[in-house]
Amino acid sequence: MPVSASAIYFLNLRGDVLINRLYRDDVGGNMVDAFRLHIMQTKELGTCPVRQIGGCSFFYMRVSNVYIVIVVSSNANVACAFKFVVEAVNLFKSYFGGAFDEDAIRNNFVLIYELLDEIMDFGYPQNLSPEILKLYITQEGVRSPFSSKPTDKPVPNATLQVTGAVGWRREGLVYKKNEVFLDIVESVNILMSSKGSVLRCDVTGKVLMKCFLSGMPDLKLGLNDKIGLEKEAEIKSRPTKNGKTIELDDVTFHQCVNLTRFNSEKTVSFVPPDGEFELMKYRITEGVNLPFRVLPTIKELGRTRMEVNVKVKSVFGAKMFALGVVIKVPVPKQTAKTSVQVTSGRAKYNASMDCLMWKIRKFPGQTEATLSAEVELISTIAEKKSWTRPPIQMEFQVPMFTSSGLRVRFLKVWEKSGYNTVEWVRYITKAGSYEIRC
Repeated sequence: MPVSASAIYFLNLRGDVLINRLYRDDVGGNMVDAFRLHIMQTKELGTCPVRQIGGCSFFYMRVSNVYIVIVVSSNANVACAFKFVVEAVNLFKSYFGGAFDEDAIRNNFVLIYELLDEIMDFGYPQNLSPEILKLYITQEGVRSPFSSKPTDKPVPNATLQVTGAVGWRREGLVYKKNEVFLDIVESVNILMSSKGSVLRCDVTGKVLMKCFLSGMPDLKLGLNDKIGLEKEAEIKSRPTKNGKTIELDDVTFHQCVNLTRFNSEKTVSFVPPDGEFELMKYRITEGVNLPFRVLPTIKELGRTRMEVNVKVKSVFGAKMFALGVVIKVPVPKQTAKTSVQVTSGRAKYNASMDCLMWKIRKFPGQTEATLSAEVELISTIAEKKSWTRPPIQMEFQVPMFTSSGLRVRFLKVWEKSGYNTVEWVRYITKAGSYEIRC
């Protein structure tokens, strides 16, 4: 279901209209007054970004000191509407040098009107790619003094770029050295009990690419996902090799991926955009390899003393290491004094966050570190409730490790000129919501 917007407004924090565009006549001109009266002047502003007033729905988002409001009179896809707003803001920033606020809108209103006419046709979103739009809207915006100077690029045939099958890539690109950089970045989200059992766990991942390739190359990416390996074995009439296979959930692709080929052959084939882009996103809920295990022991000795002991074990390979490890061990608000000892790194009491902040710059694999602390509390007569213990939180990054076990089996590049390419593949796992109950 498309957006089908009737109008779009750009308002400042006072509710003044900076720019607006009406795409349909099914809404009145007083829609902005209804937004100011029923949403901006009430306490409900910011509680819900979707409001219905009469027969119209308002989708609004605040960016810096500007409200962007989309008005629709029929049933519409809310997620698509907000996706349009996010992409439109990124487009404006690319023209304005990274700034998007009330001043940027006032200084570039002619350019914004021209862009709005291109990115939305009769209320339906169109192409929002900055690389493509800059091919035929060559006007430069009033840029921020802190923004970087734009680089001049050759302007190819705009019609071919907009109507062609590969609208996200310009023709005629030439590089002296043809390189492809591929990064698999995963975030681990976990809730663990104090005894080490996993209560909730999942991994969200991204495949990020940076391509510097000449011509119009065709790339093929092979991963050790279960469906892809089974389909490959079926095509080759051979059993799959022994090894870990990954079952990917909630996979989304960049528009450059050939979905027809993926549905039939289960391979990720694509003609990449030039430069940096996000090829795919995924989620994994089964077979997650945890990089760290945390075993806390907290004893409350009366009302004025506590003993805290935390053991952290790294369970990834011995040749690997984690960087920027931070463990936040919560303590009560009435903490008066702490005495902390650690076997690795440094730790101290952080009064503003009510926790013991333990930092380890480099944490090798297959090792463990411990923290021991004595906490003295202020005795208060009024406070008799027992302390509700927040979870321990962790931050870290582990290069060349994936919690899902996802691996790149091959990355093939084919181009009609037959040039040689250099492929670089990196892995990194970092903490998402990594929490341990204590």
